[in-house]
Amino acid sequence: MMDRNRELLERLWPTDDQLALSAEAEHELRAEDYVLEMPQSGERIVGRDRMRAMQQEYPAPPSIQILRITGAGDHFVVLGRSDYSGDIYYVANIVEFKDGRIARETRIYGSPFDPPEWRAKYAE
Repeated sequence: MMDRNRELLERLWPTDDQLALSAEAEHELRAEDYVLEMPQSGERIVGRDRMRAMQQEYPAPPSIQILRITGAGDHFVVLGRSDYSGDIYYVANIVEFKDGRIARETRIYGSPFDPPEWRAKYAE
């Protein structure tokens, strides 16, 4: 199942910044009782139908560049960079599978920031 789950993630979030799947195909990758949590905004979207309805309401969908996918079995982390109407965010997406479908996602977003001067001697 691990290879199939990773393959599904790679199809859902392609690395070339292009939509790989239709909205219907993406919808079918999610479990019916799918849950999306976004802790920073306090949002919790329950059900794949509600997720699809929310996606259809996007004024302008974000552009996502995948930086790395890591994990095994039914648990993965997807790291990416998102451009949402000109605002850049980095995202860590914790993904859980159940029965070959995406059952739960927790998306944590962060904005870029300048590092403090005291750390400069440690950073490359």
